[in-house]
Amino acid sequence: MRKVLVVALGGSLALASSALAFHDAGVAHCNGCHTMHNSQDGLLVDPDSPGGNDWLLVDATPSDVCLSCHATGLGAVFGSDPLAPPTERGGGNFAFLKEDNLNDGHGGASNPIGGDAAGHNVNAPSLAQAADGTLGVAPGGTFPAAEMGCTSCHDPHGNESFRLLYGAGAVVQDGVATFLKPAPTAVGLSLFGPGESNTNHTAYQGGMSNWCGNCHGDFHNNTADLVHPSGQAMGGTIAGIYNRYNGTEDQAGAVQATAYLAAVPFDDAANLTNSTAGPTGSSQVMCLSCHRAHASSAPDAGRWDFSVTLLHEDGDESGSYEIPDPYASVNQRSLCNKCHNKDANDHIAP
Repeated sequence: MRKVLVVALGGSLALASSALAFHDAGVAHCNGCHTMHNSQDGLLVDPDSPGGNDWLLVDATPSDVCLSCHATGLGAVFGSDPLAPPTERGGGNFAFLKEDNLNDGHGGASNPIGGDAAGHNVNAPSLAQAADGTLGVAPGGTFPAAEMGCTSCHDPHGNESFRLLYGAGAVVQDGVATFLKPAPTAVGLSLFGPGESNTNHTAYQGGMSNWCGNCHGDFHNNTADLVHPSGQAMGGTIAGIYNRYNGTEDQAGAVQATAYLAAVPFDDAANLTNSTAGPTGSSQVMCLSCHRAHASSAPDAGRWDFSVTLLHEDGDESGSYEIPDPYASVNQRSLCNKCHNKDANDHIAP
């Protein structure tokens, strides 16, 4: 029910210590990504692009170059097996773009949703990954899907923003788009060491939804369309539900001091990577409260599958990766309940 991708990385032998500094304050050495002549010792640097390319890159596209180091190492953002993804560090994994079915709703096995829907489709021919075949532009905006790649969001030459994200005024990829909103404020996990958990997670501090709006517009704040708000304060009622909810089987068992759930994060200036406290009324729901930035094993890059009734049903219909249930309960319902708790009238069979 899935496609397994084996990735061979010719550029993955860089030492960890030098890789950590490669993008810091500007790229350490230009020929890590660029070549003047596309040849060395009589051999093409990129045999698949004998004529070179507009950016004098060592591979066919910017994403190919980025993923030569970052696919299965140094963050592992494009794992080789969508059924066994690498350690989660917050952004999700592009490996899920290779799935042939993500549909775990009723009848999902006979009504497949392809991997295009797993998240951002990066143009990386070396990994058999092309532009989104369904959407021509970013939902809610105008950014062309044909130009989507790692450097649509991240500045390969280095900057001081979180994860090298472009800030306001940055012109992306030869003028394809100009960002109007500044980069978000956040602190991420190390590319090495433990992965995401409730006590070790990306600290989203502010501005994430505004930044996503550079490509996706402001459609989540258009109240005329009756859509879920984003980039807005939760308010005391929602924050209170979040801080009490400890899963379907313990709906009022949490306390604010330890209520943080990495699977449902929020923007707050006080957040640290080891924060355990839940939100206050001024904390903000944001795009990444429900979605992964790269891709996930659910349609629409969902942090959980929005179509399943119980989280343990994820993967049953499609044969895709089962997104872990943070509450490890066969009775656990949608994580929408962390903020909205509609489990209250459920009757759990003994």
